[in-house]
This record gives sequence, structure tokens and C-alpha cells, in this order.
Amino acid sequence: MIKITFPDNSVREYENGTTGLQIAESISPRLAQDVIACSVNGETTELNRPINEDANFVLYKWDDAEGKHAFWHTSAHLMAEALQELYPGTQFGIGPAIENGFYYDVMMPEGVKLSDADFPKIEKKMQELVQRKEALVRKEIGKQEALKFFGSMGQTYKNELIEELEDGQITTYTQGNYTDLCKGPHLTSTEKIKAVKVMSVAAAYWRGDEKRPMMTRVYGISFPKKKMLDEYLEKLEEAKKRDHRKIGKEMDLFFFSEKVGKGLPMWLPKGTALRLRLQDFLRKIQKNYGYQEVITPHIGGKSLYVTSGHYAHYGKDSFRPITTPEEGEEYMLKPMNCPHHCEIYAWQPRSYKDLPLRLAEFGTVYRYEQSGELHGLTRVRSFTQDDAHIFCRPDQVKSEFLRVMDIINIIFKALDFKDFEAQISLRDPNNTEKYIGSDEVWEEAERAIIEACEEKGLPARKETGEAAFYGPKLDFMIKDALGRRWQLGTIQVDYNLPERFKLEYTGSDNEKHRPVMIHRAPFGSMERFIAVLIEHTAGHFPLWLTPEQVVILPISEKFNDYAKQVSEYLNNNDVRAIVDDRNEKIGRKIRDNELKRIPYMLVVGEKEMNEGTVNVRKQGQGDNGTQISMKFEEFANKINEEVRQMTENF
Repeated sequence: MIKITFPDNSVREYENGTTGLQIAESISPRLAQDVIACSVNGETTELNRPINEDANFVLYKWDDAEGKHAFWHTSAHLMAEALQELYPGTQFGIGPAIENGFYYDVMMPEGVKLSDADFPKIEKKMQELVQRKEALVRKEIGKQEALKFFGSMGQTYKNELIEELEDGQITTYTQGNYTDLCKGPHLTSTEKIKAVKVMSVAAAYWRGDEKRPMMTRVYGISFPKKKMLDEYLEKLEEAKKRDHRKIGKEMDLFFFSEKVGKGLPMWLPKGTALRLRLQDFLRKIQKNYGYQEVITPHIGGKSLYVTSGHYAHYGKDSFRPITTPEEGEEYMLKPMNCPHHCEIYAWQPRSYKDLPLRLAEFGTVYRYEQSGELHGLTRVRSFTQDDAHIFCRPDQVKSEFLRVMDIINIIFKALDFKDFEAQISLRDPNNTEKYIGSDEVWEEAERAIIEACEEKGLPARKETGEAAFYGPKLDFMIKDALGRRWQLGTIQVDYNLPERFKLEYTGSDNEKHRPVMIHRAPFGSMERFIAVLIEHTAGHFPLWLTPEQVVILPISEKFNDYAKQVSEYLNNNDVRAIVDDRNEKIGRKIRDNELKRIPYMLVVGEKEMNEGTVNVRKQGQGDNGTQISMKFEEFANKINEEVRQMTENF
């Protein structure tokens, strides 16, 4: 008999060799229908795998991330099977599950180029294959046998992968006439896949290497119910409308220039105003929490990054060093701000009384991203971090975490991110030698993070083994208006950099000690945060933040002067206003400014000019009778009161 321990710590005994599905059946027939994968001692696996030892056991349904992963991984194999039947001679690379769906990198037969027109045919074939209810059969296979098998089918990319694997640790999965090199996990059969959609094709270098062959990457998604697919596609359409690149163009926020360079955003006046207002917002909060702002250069000597260890880890993926006329002198575009801040800490002796020292900087950094990885503001080569580094004593870690969490909470509330959770990344207790720092300091830091989350009532998922080698961390994930998850905000404990830079403080015992360093970035980067904010709000920013709060629309040129008078008054009274004095009909002006998402439109004509009033029209409400007339001085007071109420807590 084997003992199975469930997540609630209850224990049941089962016959040796019992499968995950049999365990599910023993609990409830309905549960057995719903589960799609399981975890045995922390490893996600198929429901039909025999369990031959005592185990911690978890069942996964579709709603679980692990369940979706197994579902979409299987769907990737299903799509590969369809491609094999439709296009004999296709070579297969890798086909993983991803956050939303799956993809497969393939080398199509000579003369075949996939396009959107081929998607229905692939989907139809996948649906045909599902009807066969093919079981996925796992097989352990020797290295030479695997090489021979895939070689006989001309699968050179699979053989390249096999060459790198250890004999005795190679497995294949077969469904129908398709066999793939894979470690799993999968569904037990394809029959649960009820709805499929091929989403797109793209070019992708084999293994992400620009020097390797260009393959075709086919993206897809699948669901256990057709209704789920329909809802997903609806959400996708809404996401297209909210695309920050589209809205950024409509609102004149930013653009990219080929001459300036790929992945280097150019901020237009309105986008700059938005960004600076966000920075000022955080500056105000930081000042209240005891941060001191610093400015550091955009470059640093190569030796700085050798000392920090970043050059060894990131050197090959960074921009190449900058040389000067002086022999042997090399500089790097800074990929992060932390080494500069370490040098600021080190420039004078520090006492325990000086700590915590909180240094903040809106520092622009530069990282080389492959052209194919660049995406609007979310993946760029130049970005500005709302960076801060806290140097503190070990006993101050918890209180500093609590303070940073307060800051993040203020930000999320102010910007209407209501749905968020946290992830605590802990070290692997069974492999402690790969981490820097003593067991005592790690245990203290991890306990501090866990207790800080508990005190704030913040739901936090613990991920063992996900910590960086230099310390545990706390990441914040938000859900936007479409339910998409984004990682925003990070708090990271670091024992490595203080050690590498030999940072010290004199303790109350008059001895030298290493400070703990905490990295903190509530926004993460200004670029990515603004992209997420645009898509979350669809460009309808809070009134206090939006670059332009009011646009004044004269119904003809005769009233341009009055419109400008109103604009001048509003701007002099802290209301950001512009005038649309184009020689266009009022209907056209309204439609155009709706696209620019300016919260208020003030229509002015003869009546308004004579009475010193404005006709107030709120963004997005159209001609539904909500328009009101008021004195423009009264309107200025209304806007300022609205903003005051929104910002009174920060």
C-alpha cells in the first residue's frame, strides 16, 4: 500500500501502482470527469501514470495553470499531427504550451508557405483527429534508438535535441500515427479537446539563434468547450481595440523611428506629459516614505559590471562596449541601475544609524533584444525603471517590505488596478549550495516577506525554488480589464551585490557588517507600465493623469477667440485644456476628439459666448441628454474638485 497526502494534509491509502485517475474516481465520479492532470511529489504528470511510492498528490482541472499547460501541450502535439498528415515531409522543432495556447516551430516542405488561408484546413484536420479519441502513449526510449527512429523520418531538428540529452532520460509520446520527442506532461487522450483555433504564423529562428535556419512558428489555442473559444475570441477582439500601439498613435503619445533605431521609443509631448505626471505621482509618494532621489550616468565602465557580475551573465546579450580614444578604456550602456547605486552607498562610511538608506532614480537602461522579440512599449531596447535600492540591516527587511507594499497599494488603487495578487519566490531547501548568503539570513528574509504579506492580508502564492541565487523576492501580478495577467512591481532581496561591492556599515557593536540590499520598482519600467495602463483603461486615463482634460470646440471660426479665452482661464486655473479650432463641422470635431479620449468636450457658440458659459459634453456619452450648460469658471471648479477627490489619498 502507498500513502497519498492531499493538499488539505488528509492521507488515504491505495494499492501500489494506483493511477491519478483512479484516485480521482475514488473521491467522486464527477471529479474524475473534470480532472486533466495531476501532481505527484511536485511533478505534474499524466493521470494514467502508476504511482509506486508514498506521495504528496494534487489533482488539476482546466482552471488550474498546470491543467491548462497539459491541455495546451497536448494540443501542440495534435496540431503537429495535423500538419504531418496535411504536409508530409514537415520537420518539427519544438512545440511548447505558452501563457495563452501553444505553438509549434516547423520547417515546411520545400515550396510550402503557410498563410491565414491554410488555417481552416488545419483546424478541420485537428477536429477530425480529435474524433478518433487517440490515446497518448508514453515510452521511455534509449538514445541510439531515438536517433535511429527520428532519423529514419528525416527529423534532423529532433535529432539535434536528442544529441544533447542523457541516455536513460529520453521519452516519446505517440498519438495515432504521430510520435514526438517530449518529456510531457499531457492529457491521457485527445478527446477532451473540443475547440481549436489556429491563431497566426510567424517566422522564428531555430532555437532563437539568428545564425540558425528560419522556421515557421504556428500559434494555436484550444479549449474543452466551444463556448470558451467563442468568449476568448471576443476578448481578443476587444484586446485589439485596446492595443497600446494603436491607441498610442490615436492619442499622439509615442512612436518608433527606423532612423532612431528598433525598440527605441520616441515620446511625443502628450506621452511625455503622461509619463512625467506618473513620475511626479511616485516622487510625491516616495518623498513621504523617506526616499532620496539620485541621478547616475547612462553609461558605466565595463569594470563596474564585471564587479557586479552582470557582465558575466548578460555580456553576450548586451550592447557592445563603447571604446574611447584612450587605449583599453571601455564603457557599457547601463543595463541596470543597481551597480551605480552601490557606488553611491560606498562613497562614504556608513553607520547602522544611517540605515535604511533609500536611493531612488528614474534611470534609463539599455538592453539588446532581438528584433523578433520587440513589441511596442512592452519589449524595447531602451526603458526607464522607477528604480530604488534600499540598504538596510537584516532586522529592517520586514518593515521595509511593508513600506514598499504600502507604496504599491497606493499606486494600484490610484490607477484602478483592483484585482492583483503576489508571488513569493523562495529558495530550494534541498539545493541550498547554489544560493549566496547563510541559511540564517535566507530564513530571516523569507520569513519577513511571508509575514509582511500576511500582515497586509495580501494573497500570496509561494513558489519554492524560484528565488534568484542572490535572494528571495515578491512579485505583484495584476489582472487588467480583460482579465489578462501582467507582472508589475517587484521587491527583491539581494545579498550578492553588497558582497561583490564590499559594502559595509559600522554596527552598534562597533564591528563591520554587510547591509542587505532591496531592489524595488513599483511600475517595473515606465514603458511597460504605460502600455499596460493604456490597454487596461483603453486610453481613458483617470482625470488627474490624462495629458489633456478638456478640449474646447467652437462651432465656427467666429467663436475661436472666445474658445481661446476659455482655454486660457482653464489653464491658468490648473485645468489642462486645448482648443480645436480647425475649420471643420462640429460633428467631425466631436468624432475626432472622441478618438483622442479627452475626458471633457466643451462646445461653444453664440449663446455660450454671450452668456459666458460652455456646453459640457462628457467623453463617451454621446447625444444622450447628459450635456449641461454652465459658467466656465464653475466648470473649472468642478474639474478641480473631481481631481481633488481622486487624489486626496496620495
